[in-house]
Amino acid sequence: MYRTVLRGLSTVLIVAGSLLILDAGITLAWQEPITAIYAQIQQDQLGSDLKHLEAQALTAPVQKALHKLASPTKRITFLARNFRRTVKEGHAVGRIKIPRIGASFVVVQGTGTGDLQKGPGHYPSTPLPGMRGTVAIAGHRTTYLAPFRHVDALKPGDPITIDMPYGRFTYDVERTRIVKPTALWITQAVGYPRLVLSACHPLYSAANRIVVFARLVSQRPRGQALAGAGASGA
Repeated sequence: MYRTVLRGLSTVLIVAGSLLILDAGITLAWQEPITAIYAQIQQDQLGSDLKHLEAQALTAPVQKALHKLASPTKRITFLARNFRRTVKEGHAVGRIKIPRIGASFVVVQGTGTGDLQKGPGHYPSTPLPGMRGTVAIAGHRTTYLAPFRHVDALKPGDPITIDMPYGRFTYDVERTRIVKPTALWITQAVGYPRLVLSACHPLYSAANRIVVFARLVSQRPRGQALAGAGASGA
């Protein structure tokens, strides 16, 4: 009886050890699998929320204000400011696509622990695409689907697209830098609309941050911004 129990315990320990080794191997080669499952569920939910948001009708006051604006750029800016005032942390704001690294993720508002477990997070203190200043988005590199795992592979000229409910924004990568976690200057406004992506660096460490700087090269209205174009003739 005693030997049977020991054999059973040994088997359990061997299986558990093998699973831990497998988990570590997958994490090193790709990403942590357990948190990835959780994040994928969250991404699916956020994707549904984003579709609902994009299909949601604008309020009468917002529609009235849009009809008074003469250009697509002004409508985009107005909607971006309105959205920033109303969006809550933890909620979907848009979708980021980075073709070079095969990334396509729903962006969540907020960079708290719970927010980044859902996907890339927009720093609430920075503007949204369509507003002046530097848009800042953070993401994990080894856990929770590791959306920014391969941002170190981005090269100058690589496109990054962000689809918001009111517009599509395309940025071209300018450069990548490694900075300290205290380098708050990365989110400061410059003389042109800019996007920064930040993540921990190196992999499996939070000692530094890898930051990708990208410049806005085009924007066009979509969804809500087009809904407000009727009366202006633009």
